[in-house]
Amino acid sequence: MLRDEVAKAFKVLQEGGIILYPTDTIWGIGCDAANTDAVKRIFALKQRDEAKSMIILLDTDNKLQSYVQEVPELAYNLIEYAENPLTLVMPGAKNISPALIATDGSVGIRVTSHQFCQQVIQRLRRPLVSTSANISGEPSPQYFGQISDDIINGVDYVVDLEQHSTEIKKPSTIMRLDPSGKFEFLRR
Repeated sequence: MLRDEVAKAFKVLQEGGIILYPTDTIWGIGCDAANTDAVKRIFALKQRDEAKSMIILLDTDNKLQSYVQEVPELAYNLIEYAENPLTLVMPGAKNISPALIATDGSVGIRVTSHQFCQQVIQRLRRPLVSTSANISGEPSPQYFGQISDDIINGVDYVVDLEQHSTEIKKPSTIMRLDPSGKFEFLRR
């Protein structure tokens, strides 16, 4: 089942589509992080201001330096020892769609522990965009049953995993981290 869903999602992403998928936090809407047209479709679907950036998911912290100019050593420790999913916002974003880079040049990155996400990212060989599966301004759905029909009908593929789970999941902790190692919490 997992392998089939990874293959179906990969095909959609490869063709420039957007998917609705489970993550290690809440359900996400995603696309290939290098595909600007797909990124803009997600902004439109969410009715989200393009000045508000979205995060990218990686399957391993070894790939951080591929998407950020200068990764502070602290980033690796934070990722390794974080008890909950952690998104790091770091300056110097590179090798992703310009539509994902914040006005200050930063990008939010989470190294996911979710098997489906990891396998899709490995197949894609690029990061996966991840943003909550809701219209901007509405509450983030905590499980699949809370996702609106507008979102479900607006994506190209809905991943058929974990749809019946009612486990309450929370968004990740978000921390801004600069190259010097200075950090601040944006969301706990």
